[in-house]
Amino acid sequence: MKTDFKFSNLLGTVYRQGNLLFTPDGTCLLSPVGNRVTVFDLVQNTSYTLPFAHRTNIDRLDLSPRGNLLLTVDETGRAILTNFHRRIAIHHFSFKSRVSALKFSPSGRHFAVGVGRRLQIWQTPSTPGTETNGEIEFAPFVLHRDSAAHFDTVQSIEWSSDSRFLLSASRDLTARVWSLDKEDGFEPTTLAGHRQGVVTACFDAAQESIYTVSQDGALFRWAYTEKQDPETDEVIGEPQWRIAKKDFFMQNDAKVNCAAFHAPSSLLVVGFSNGLFGLYDLPEFNMIHQLSVSQSNIDVVTINKSGEWLAFGSSKHGQLLVWEWQSESYILKQQGHLDSMNSLVYSPDGQKIVTTADDGKVKVWDVKSGFCIVTFTEHTSGVSACQFAKKGSVLFTAPFAHVILLLAVDPSGEVVCAGSPDSFDIHVWSVQTGQLLDQLSGHEGPVSSLAFAGDGNHLVSGSWDRTVRIWSVFGRAQTSEPLQLVSDVLSVSFRPDGKQVAASTLDGQLSFWNVTDAVQEGNVDGRRDVSGGRKVSDRTTAANAAGTKSFNRITYSADGSCILAAGNSKYICLYDVNTGSMIKKFTVSVNLSLDGTQEFLNSRNLTEAGPRGLIDETGEASDKEDRIDRTLPGAKRGDAGARTTRPEVRVTCVDFAPTGRAFCAASTEGLLVYSLDTDFVFDPVDLDITITPSTILATLDAAKAAAEANTVDDDNTFLKALIMAFRLNESKLILYLPRLLRFVAHAAEETPHLEFNLLWFESLFNCHGRYFKENSGTFAPELRIVQRAIDDIRENLKRLTEKNLYDLNYLLSKPVLADKKSASALLPIADDDVEGGDDQMEDADGSDGDWIGLE
Repeated sequence: MKTDFKFSNLLGTVYRQGNLLFTPDGTCLLSPVGNRVTVFDLVQNTSYTLPFAHRTNIDRLDLSPRGNLLLTVDETGRAILTNFHRRIAIHHFSFKSRVSALKFSPSGRHFAVGVGRRLQIWQTPSTPGTETNGEIEFAPFVLHRDSAAHFDTVQSIEWSSDSRFLLSASRDLTARVWSLDKEDGFEPTTLAGHRQGVVTACFDAAQESIYTVSQDGALFRWAYTEKQDPETDEVIGEPQWRIAKKDFFMQNDAKVNCAAFHAPSSLLVVGFSNGLFGLYDLPEFNMIHQLSVSQSNIDVVTINKSGEWLAFGSSKHGQLLVWEWQSESYILKQQGHLDSMNSLVYSPDGQKIVTTADDGKVKVWDVKSGFCIVTFTEHTSGVSACQFAKKGSVLFTAPFAHVILLLAVDPSGEVVCAGSPDSFDIHVWSVQTGQLLDQLSGHEGPVSSLAFAGDGNHLVSGSWDRTVRIWSVFGRAQTSEPLQLVSDVLSVSFRPDGKQVAASTLDGQLSFWNVTDAVQEGNVDGRRDVSGGRKVSDRTTAANAAGTKSFNRITYSADGSCILAAGNSKYICLYDVNTGSMIKKFTVSVNLSLDGTQEFLNSRNLTEAGPRGLIDETGEASDKEDRIDRTLPGAKRGDAGARTTRPEVRVTCVDFAPTGRAFCAASTEGLLVYSLDTDFVFDPVDLDITITPSTILATLDAAKAAAEANTVDDDNTFLKALIMAFRLNESKLILYLPRLLRFVAHAAEETPHLEFNLLWFESLFNCHGRYFKENSGTFAPELRIVQRAIDDIRENLKRLTEKNLYDLNYLLSKPVLADKKSASALLPIADDDVEGGDDQMEDADGSDGDWIGLE
């Protein structure tokens, strides 16, 4: 089994905090998800997560006008400059403090950041014009200008279209006009007059007016005019920016959280704290739309380049919306789980992942696109477990409301077993009738885990009574001898062939038992492997912390050679079953915004009042509504004893894909997907010095020449070149059967050559079908990949034929007027070739034409 799994995608959450960003072409949307960035392709309907990760949650991000450079900044002011197209981190930099605003200039030569109350302008690395010997020289960040005229945090930055001037809006109730370089006759100007903090400030298309929006719902339009005496109309003083018009949004107690202005179309979008957004036409201030798109406040809004799509983000509910305002339709509507995920399962075809969480929702995620395609909300409380029937057409879920925490489904889908911590029995139900068939008694403690064997003949259960029991559910005798362990059992799993059982215990041990004779075949001590991460409230080191030294969930790989284990730790461990050695350790997260990601804590952060990370030190400097003490009338000061909470990094569930090419983990960060297909891995088979890319291409050229000359050369054939390419295992050149199956299956998913790929499948199964059947266990991952590819082809053809049938029925239902001219135009036949000439075109009744159907 291949074990070089790489991080592939992040599902389960779509938006956390920070600003949203459209790419310059307007087809993709970038969303900060924790300490990573997810890209949503709105045209291809796919999503992917960039491979780099910050040490804390991302606050700000922006793209250069060309779309090649992505700058992301986290909560501590640390920035990463990335080649967006190649997804490679280029440079790391620190702004020394938290960044509240970030914007590239339209020319791409500079970018401006708001660092607290300071406005800094930096030169963009690889600035055009810095060429050496014809090549662009990469230089680190160079500070161009640093200004500190505001008295509070800078909230937004906007550039003029010519990149000469820029606007900054601040919480100090003002906006300021700056110049990139010194301009003759220009002095930085302060735009004052708002009664609350200014959310945004922007230029109009002609750069003759400035619009400022404040938190209390006031919109000011500023014009560069001269002051006149109202009695004599004489000019008084020099020209300056003055308020030309005042408008108000009038949203009762709701405040303006965000605003965005599209200068070419003069459209202003405003998001309010009550979940409403308004679309206004300026300068007349005509309201075009006012809709509710979220149940909580809208934190960020942005507009794409064409002005057609509006993107909204709500951090409280993790919502991400893209709205096309002209057609009043959703382009994208995604929402992650509100609470921690409890369980997950792959669908039998490997194309879907189902997750459940404490928010009572069951979500189905498409592996290929990365989108949530279905959300079930029938549960009224948290959902603890989910399982698929083997055929994949039925999904079983268990809620906390009925105190059912465990599920196991018979592969036939006829029987479902459940367990709970309240009762020590295992309940067996019939799916067809819904009746309770049996209660399996024997455990003397709460049942912690259940699993069916692949053949459905046996059920394994683990309990806190330190025993593992194997049940013959369909046998006459419903008793079993316990397999005694030295600690509480946390998780059990059957090997896919049903011949071995693995159990994880509270002391960090993994035990492997033979099902036939109940003999222990192996043991793994994983305490040191999984241990890691210290919470800010821990009084002991990470090495001595007891809560991270066990595996809460284990699962076998598709071929049964490896086992994946995870728990309340930041590590996921992959073990080889035969040798008991750890093959690889995966780090779930390095996000310091989560608790338990650090091995060592800074003693300076431990104060007399407790850990500094849990103390609310912002006090009155913050505007969070939940920090105001409203118990007494008129009280506006925050609670001095208020404490904050930090989410703890942990993995609640892991599962391997049926193909064996990927696995996923439900963690605090979201649904992490690791895959073998992320990057190309050099993995040759039967390689010798004669197998090189050059010799393969030479053999292929010789085979082409022989085919053109109609000669037969046994040493230079297409088959020989194909075999050589499989031995080298390089996809660009293109052992044998499993690799050939996998290659054709991937080609069927990614190439438009439908008939060609299906002919390959038909030939392979006609020639080697018996061998595939006899070695189905070995070829199981490849056969599942082929099944997935054929299912995709079938679904696409089904949709295409249904559409064609609808179009044909519509055309057949429409009559067509046939006359001489139309008939002659449709049938260009010479008159001398038809007897009777034009007389033959007349109807029997002598009329010129009539309505006829296309039948």
